[in-house]
Amino acid sequence: MGSWGTLGPALLSLAGVALGAGGSLFGQYLVSRAGTRQLEVQESAAHRAELKNAVLKFLGLASRVEKAALARSGGGDTASDAELDQLVDDLWLAHAEIDLAARTEPLRGAAYRFAARLAEAARGGISGGSVLRGSQAQFFDAAYDDMWPGHRRAPGASVTPQ
Repeated sequence: MGSWGTLGPALLSLAGVALGAGGSLFGQYLVSRAGTRQLEVQESAAHRAELKNAVLKFLGLASRVEKAALARSGGGDTASDAELDQLVDDLWLAHAEIDLAARTEPLRGAAYRFAARLAEAARGGISGGSVLRGSQAQFFDAAYDDMWPGHRRAPGASVTPQ
């Protein structure tokens, strides 16, 4: 073969090429991981925004249904049956939006139970608003868990009135 003077620079060049290729591959791996993580963060933020809008729409309708149902049972100023029926229909459509946007089954179930309780109240089956609070609190907890998985709500952050 040749002497070290001839073979040494060739081996060092080959080692440099190997190190450069390895560094380049490692850099690509890190960039790919960072891009994936950034995409996950963006998708999570988009999911939270979509779900937040669906939850707020649902809660707005839930409040209107509850007020109309309780007014009817209390004998106060009542909405007509047709108006209340339309509100309940709109509530179920808002529930469907949550059902489509939710990532977790607990949120879907809690939204369904809350909507069913509200529909029952609209039919006159529930006469007090306190009966709805448990379903509402479960719904809020499930929505929070779906929007921020792995994060715990602060103690005392319940929506149940004191």
